[in-house]
Amino acid sequence: MSGRYRLGVDVGGTHTDLVLLDAATGVLAVEKVSTTPKNPALGVMNGIEKFAARGIDLAAIEFFSHGTTITTNALLEMRGAKVGLLINRGFRAIQETQGQARDGNVFDYFFQKPEPIAPQDLTREIGGRIDYTGAELEPLDEDAVRKAAAELKAAGVSSIAVCYLFSFMNPAHERRTGALISEVFPKAHVSLSSEVLSRVREWPRMSATLLNAYLAPVLVTYIADLEKRLTGAGVVTQQRFLMQSNGGVMPFAAAITGHKTVQSLLSGPAAGAQASAYLPHEGMRGLVTLDMGGTSCDIAFIEGAAPLEVTEGTVARRQLDVPALDLTTISAGGGSIVWIDRAGFLSVGPQSAGADPGPVCYGRGGKNPTVTDADIVCGFLNPDYFLGGTQKLDAEAAYIALGEKIAGPLNMTVPEAAAGVRRIVDMRMADEVRVFAARRGVDLSEFALLPFGGAGAVHAGAVAEELGMRRIIVPARPGAFSALGLLCTDVLHDYIRSELGALDRLDPAHAEEIFRDIEAKAAGELVEEGLNPGTAAFERDLDMRYAGQGYELRVPLGGLWQGALDAKALAAVRRRFDEVHEKIHGHAAKEKAVEVVSYRLRVRVAVPKYLPQAAAARKPSSPTLGALKGTRRVFFEPGKAVKTTVYDRDKLAVGTVFTGPAIIEQFDATAVVPHGWRVMVDRYGNLILEREES
Repeated sequence: MSGRYRLGVDVGGTHTDLVLLDAATGVLAVEKVSTTPKNPALGVMNGIEKFAARGIDLAAIEFFSHGTTITTNALLEMRGAKVGLLINRGFRAIQETQGQARDGNVFDYFFQKPEPIAPQDLTREIGGRIDYTGAELEPLDEDAVRKAAAELKAAGVSSIAVCYLFSFMNPAHERRTGALISEVFPKAHVSLSSEVLSRVREWPRMSATLLNAYLAPVLVTYIADLEKRLTGAGVVTQQRFLMQSNGGVMPFAAAITGHKTVQSLLSGPAAGAQASAYLPHEGMRGLVTLDMGGTSCDIAFIEGAAPLEVTEGTVARRQLDVPALDLTTISAGGGSIVWIDRAGFLSVGPQSAGADPGPVCYGRGGKNPTVTDADIVCGFLNPDYFLGGTQKLDAEAAYIALGEKIAGPLNMTVPEAAAGVRRIVDMRMADEVRVFAARRGVDLSEFALLPFGGAGAVHAGAVAEELGMRRIIVPARPGAFSALGLLCTDVLHDYIRSELGALDRLDPAHAEEIFRDIEAKAAGELVEEGLNPGTAAFERDLDMRYAGQGYELRVPLGGLWQGALDAKALAAVRRRFDEVHEKIHGHAAKEKAVEVVSYRLRVRVAVPKYLPQAAAARKPSSPTLGALKGTRRVFFEPGKAVKTTVYDRDKLAVGTVFTGPAIIEQFDATAVVPHGWRVMVDRYGNLILEREES
């Protein structure tokens, strides 16, 4: 049947998760395969082949959405392209000076900036200047551009970043430079700052452009290879999309243009946060996500059925000021390696065993014990039912590795060492949630914890207890929840153009013209991507600040007026800015002058989404005998084994109620219910864990 299926594929550090939606019936099918780090496309195709083996007609897949860490990993491992940089004459030190800010400890005397993406020997100064109004002060030195392109080509550069002063006011010099480079060096990838991030502040714009130049060849090559493999396997749909940091997707056609590469750096964790925003839940103000996979744990806050967003941030210590979901990541995953530091203390991470070789219990040659090995020794994981029994785990090997590498040197029993590992990991995640909540002004007592990823629900109970949270929601398919998020979003493109000016002197017609120009550019790009601009919704924002402030706030303009901007609309904008400032900072200076810094546009093209289906409500009941798998001894605390009931999640009916301690097993994940928690299966198949009153 043509156009029947929709497929979401999320590539993690250890596993690649696939969710196939039958659009005709609403039924979801899940596959989970090992990630192939050297070429993630191979793991993607392995998962798709498993669906084909089930009898799924791959030609009937109408929609393919993909979340990947390909660019993130390339940046972390510094294996991007060799990059050259063209800048204005006299400004070659900008990359060295940067913003003069220090990440981490400001008193660190040994602080070192990250290695420059374009070193000085690959940086060329070009004559020509645009001033702050966009007027040309000095013509572009075209001969210098040609010479620089030839020199960089000879030096083995494959990607060139172009970042000129005030190009956000007038991109003519950058565009001409790009054309000249293409004449001299046609195979070079060119990233223009006026296309990557057309906004004020030289270093953030340059940083984003350098990152784009560094990573674009990696992403373009990967997408081209994946497209070839998809077509060869019979997945012929042209509706192929890539997840972005902002929680939306972009067509593959947009990804291969190269100037949107930096929008994909948080592609993987963004999908999980997007799925969380789409999850039906009641009774709580919001959600705290705990996406614990094989290599890391990603945390986000969902409020008002939407993830919190930021417009400035860092990735791998490098500044990247593009719209992104507000996430924080720590190195606490199932594959995080357990070790003893020089002081003799037990430590976990940041190193990870990844997918290859993986934890010791995987039997693939791993020698260093991991969090997953500790979970097995404690009894939380069933070595005979990992991935529904398709992968057997070696519990004895995990026990021996923990004994030799950890328990023996620390003079502990192996179960005590394993419980200690879990305690460290759980405390680290709880501490990160606590600090993140304090920074964002979130009252955790009003939020529920939403764990997912392969290991999230194994550790969620201990994390919630540490944080004093009283509700946990475990989704129906926690191990493939991020892949599901890829079927729960729209195409989103973000645009920005800086032009500073006082609000009280701003001509409404001029502001309207700027927005219309950006909308026209966006509509043209949609056409190039094969999308219909007539179906797009345009959302306008302004970046604003009080005169004299160094940083601005993003002010949404939706709902303030209808039609073109006029004087009344600008007065309403001023009032909304005061409201936003007071909400965020606790005060507003209504007597102060206000400046407009940048004009933002978000373009949204709706695509069909997964619609959660609620089952008929049932009266609370005890688990059926068929749902009981037996019991096993579990070490919830060091040295103390507890007889724990094990349930088959697929056989827990809506309305089923029971109490912990319990373990709930399913194909893609395991959920652990500590003593003192009550479990109920809701109408959407979610497990609702609530702490019983003591």
